[in-house]
Amino acid sequence: MKVAGEREFSAPVRTVWTVLNDPGSMAATMPGIESFDVKDDRHWRANVKIPLGLGGLKMSVDFTKLEEREPEFAKLQAKGNGVGAIMNMETQFHLSEAAGGTHMRWEANVNIGGPVGSMGQRVLQPIVNQQVTSVLNALEKQVNEASGGVAEGGESGGSGTAGAAPADTDIPPPATDPEPKDAGAPAESSPETKPEEGTSGADEGLNPWAPESYEPEPEGPTTSTED
Repeated sequence: MKVAGEREFSAPVRTVWTVLNDPGSMAATMPGIESFDVKDDRHWRANVKIPLGLGGLKMSVDFTKLEEREPEFAKLQAKGNGVGAIMNMETQFHLSEAAGGTHMRWEANVNIGGPVGSMGQRVLQPIVNQQVTSVLNALEKQVNEASGGVAEGGESGGSGTAGAAPADTDIPPPATDPEPKDAGAPAESSPETKPEEGTSGADEGLNPWAPESYEPEPEGPTTSTED
């Protein structure tokens, strides 16, 4: 069976071409894809699950790029094998500039053999049309994301000063400042000051940081002896 159509994209021809010729981007447009393996820039394989009846049809599809004329034309071949079905497909697209974007003209020739193919075109045609519509909608999303990513990147990298602090911003000195600011009087008492009995234990050779060096606090309120 043969299907064909046209599509408009609000993105430059180069952006649409890049998406259509990137295996990773194309994999994202395929409905029911379960895994994807790129062999080289002209050969890749996808494992997909096509919604045919109960549970769907699992198929391994090998893609080969047959021809291309950058950035306006490419032809692709797909051969799939699954339980009860063999698929052969050739698809091609033509890109041209349009007002404010890109015009794509595409066509595909699909042949399905095996028990599934015996269902006839009357049954398979609506399924193929549904898959094509899904692919085109996903392709438009990929193109829009690619076009938007370029625009955002251009804005963020335009002058190279985005995110820079103003010149007159007060920046605190680093920890290694040769003249650190005064943090106040030291916490330790002067050597002349004798600690009150039972508050330090330094004269007994105890470690003031060790929990076992202190007696438990008495229960109830305490009264300060300092003036």
